Amino acid sequence: MHGSTFFNGCGKRVHQVWFWRLKNFSALFIATPARFNARVAILHIQPVQDLDAPELALYQTLKRVEEHERAGVLVAANAKVIQRLLASRFTVVSALLTPAWLEKLEPQLRARPETIGVYVAEPKVLETITGYKLHQGALAVAKIPPLPDFEMLLNNSSRPLLLAAVEGIASADNLGAVVRSCAAFGAHFLIVGETCGSPFQRRAVAGSMGTIFEQPLVRVASLVETLTTLRARGVRCLAAHPRPGATKLAAVDLRGDCCLVFGAEGPGLTAPVLAACADAVEIPMPSHMNSLNVAVAAGVFLYEATRQRG
Repeated sequence: MHGSTFFNGCGKRVHQVWFWRLKNFSALFIATPARFNARVAILHIQPVQDLDAPELALYQTLKRVEEHERAGVLVAANAKVIQRLLASRFTVVSALLTPAWLEKLEPQLRARPETIGVYVAEPKVLETITGYKLHQGALAVAKIPPLPDFEMLLNNSSRPLLLAAVEGIASADNLGAVVRSCAAFGAHFLIVGETCGSPFQRRAVAGSMGTIFEQPLVRVASLVETLTTLRARGVRCLAAHPRPGATKLAAVDLRGDCCLVFGAEGPGLTAPVLAACADAVEIPMPSHMNSLNVAVAAGVFLYEATRQRG
């Protein structure tokens, strides 16, 4: 590879330009027709020998989820997730790729409407990031968009409604898997209660397998108040909660407007949330079992609702 320097119209140096001898790829700046509007996509591709540059700081702090939240960004750390990100309307900020992944993702990167910094490093450089095997040599940073308003989602969703709500889920992996089940079984949107972690944490994004980029969701300040509002509008709120007297899932009619409410596997749903629901519903299991992982339970409930709706 070799370098040269570009100058702007005023004679000032703008950028150090490097060219990589990769198949079908040679220039630092690539301009293509935008996918989403009339703007032109620009890629700034730069090889890196280490990850100490300030613009790569977010890639070095994958475990510091609070920093990402404050910065208003998410990190996609899985090749399949990145492909779904690049196919979405989320704003992509940058990508950190091996040369092999750059070649594979180049068509999708070129189809984007925004300016993207693309950093290319050999696998041995990426191995310095914790969890290298998890991100498979491809990472990307995107902006977390403003979430839609609850009332807007409610009013714009087709009927009959199929909603899901979660309380107290701290596990990012579980929360991401719930998002994935919502997308798989056609939930209109997911309601994330105030005691849950962020669905945009790296592990949640990975757990969703990138469906977070397409599945509508809303974070609410009070899950109890939200469920109360839904019930006042005729939406049946059902707690996924095994307890004496709970209705068996197969016996519940899920064909009308309903919201399925899930809690963490250990503590389950709190008393106020249970009180805000019309009924408690359980999945029949042998007596030595008393619960399922919340993501598994959500998949079972949502599948049953979809099955009943044909």
